[in-house]
Amino acid sequence: MPFPQHRPRRMRRTEALRSLVRETTLAPQHLVWPLFVLPGTKVRNPVKSMPGVFQLSVDELVAEVQQGFEAGVRSVILFGIPEHKDPQGTEAYADDGIVPQAIRALKERVPGMVVMTDVCMCEYTDHGHCGILKASKAGGPGNELQVDNDLTLPLLAKEALAHARAGADIVAPSDMMDGRVAAIRAELDGAGYQDVPILSYAAKFAGAFYGPFRDAAESAPVEGPGIPKDRKGYQMDPANWREALREVELDVAEGADMIMVKPAVPYLDIVRQVRDRFDLPTAAYHVSGEYAMIKAAAERGWIDEDRVVLETLLCCRRAGADLVLTYYAKHAAQLLSGKKR
Repeated sequence: MPFPQHRPRRMRRTEALRSLVRETTLAPQHLVWPLFVLPGTKVRNPVKSMPGVFQLSVDELVAEVQQGFEAGVRSVILFGIPEHKDPQGTEAYADDGIVPQAIRALKERVPGMVVMTDVCMCEYTDHGHCGILKASKAGGPGNELQVDNDLTLPLLAKEALAHARAGADIVAPSDMMDGRVAAIRAELDGAGYQDVPILSYAAKFAGAFYGPFRDAAESAPVEGPGIPKDRKGYQMDPANWREALREVELDVAEGADMIMVKPAVPYLDIVRQVRDRFDLPTAAYHVSGEYAMIKAAAERGWIDEDRVVLETLLCCRRAGADLVLTYYAKHAAQLLSGKKR
């Protein structure tokens, strides 16, 4: 029908009308809060590249999570910073490691919170890579080592089991080793933890948005003879969308219960394609670099931080994400619940 019969503005005239026909919603229960935990007591180390984010000891973590729960956040994901690192990442799969300690404390003190855990080796290895380094027989530049996929799988499975034993509700492998979902599923099932779901970082890209996270998790690859300078050998090429769908398909076939795309905003086209093709719950990780850019612009007065945060997270949801992992989780939940003005 020609103008003026069709006037889309009619349904935009008031907030009540806009709300009536709003297609996408954003609520605190859609948010997952990434948190960093390290040994000690009363430790609250600010992360310089991520204003408002801290490395927390277990006691401080519990207090922070309680505040988030009061604001409406119902899910957290934990990243551990160990006291000691070694080539095998031994503390990653220790039953008394920092993440199992944090899980037990949270399940006791904030029992209504869903506790997810990141399953990876990078925070625990002294070289900063996500698996065990070994000389490759497949050739390559010089004497460069490579992350050995198959040597890493049993250690990831042990790490996931240590988290499950401590009471983790969901384990989330982020390493991008081939076959890790199947290895973790077999380990959990064999130990009687068949009811613990796996959230797979199924399409994790080797992008440029992770720098602040590596400050927070102390997980940047170290410089050394033969050590790969980056993670492009196992994380995905940002140019590839068909490969992303194949990665997701493989993880689903191996038994993933939930799937994730990381980063979020530059890869919302991937989120949409994953959502359209697969029926599993889908997450998008609004990563540290995305958080830091909003913070930096807001501190300079260039943007309205609160509006940009909510719009960004809403757009992740509109693209198809059921869950959004974001360092803004508590802040956004407070805005959404009216507890922050």
